[in-house]
Amino acid sequence: MPGLDSSILTFLEDLKSNNNRNWFIKNKSLFDEINLKIKAFASNLSNELDKHDKIESYKVFRIYRDVRFSKNKTPYKTNFGISFKRKKPDLRGGYYFHLEPNKTFIAAGFWNPNKDDITRVRNEFLNDASEFRKIINSKSIKSIWGNISGEKLKSAPRGFSKNEINIDLINMKQYIFLKEFKDENLYSDNLHTQLSQSFKTIRPFFDYMSDILTTDLNGVSIIE
Repeated sequence: MPGLDSSILTFLEDLKSNNNRNWFIKNKSLFDEINLKIKAFASNLSNELDKHDKIESYKVFRIYRDVRFSKNKTPYKTNFGISFKRKKPDLRGGYYFHLEPNKTFIAAGFWNPNKDDITRVRNEFLNDASEFRKIINSKSIKSIWGNISGEKLKSAPRGFSKNEINIDLINMKQYIFLKEFKDENLYSDNLHTQLSQSFKTIRPFFDYMSDILTTDLNGVSIIE
């Protein structure tokens, strides 16, 4: 299976230098070709992920920026983003692929957990986070993804003491793993396999979080 076409990164570089509607309109036919390549790439990667996971859906994000509430009024994104959702309700978390010249990365985890989910995770860590720490610090995950990351609260969330032993985890608003890719590695014929295998290593983390988010504090399933 072929990797990414170098023309995609070239287009993004040109767009960054010419981020205006006149240039984009003149190059709309080229964008349409590039966009089809990205959608084909997303479909192929989704199929690869389905070999070891259950993907409910995937989404190629629009290149058009919403500038209504932004100081940055450039009309177009200079990257392509693709998200992959695992099949709910029993499987939780998601995968993400971000393509941008010299800034390409993949990510896995929980970007914007809802209030109930984040509260459930925090209460679990209040009781015990030893298994979670063992998973995220395992050699298989650390060697590929490094350390867990994500936005954090500046102080303990309401109802939790700042002196809790696992306050570093309780304070987190997101639970994300990131892995960067160099541009020259994006053209490999086995790129889909490389990405899929990297995502596969995160599975123990997803299994743990899915178990928490589908049960109550007594371990009883909340799935109807």
